[in-house]
Amino acid sequence: MQRLKSSKKRIIGFKQTVKAINNDKVDIVYIADDADDNIKNSILEACRGKNIEIVHVETMKQLGDACGIDVNASCASLLKS
Repeated sequence: MQRLKSSKKRIIGFKQTVKAINNDKVDIVYIADDADDNIKNSILEACRGKNIEIVHVETMKQLGDACGIDVNASCASLLKS
């Protein structure tokens, strides 16, 4: 999660993450375990077969904090270098 906090090549939020996954721009996806099941399943489905590392984070609050934002985040991703 330290990479997520320090990276400038990150995306925060469901819609932007799915868009980046579909465009093959993502290396790592972070998913909050307490996010809505539909969101988690959509992200996992989009990642299927794309060799993307998936990191589970306990809560949306922890993920939001790791992203340096003051609100909860269901998912975030790091872009390919």
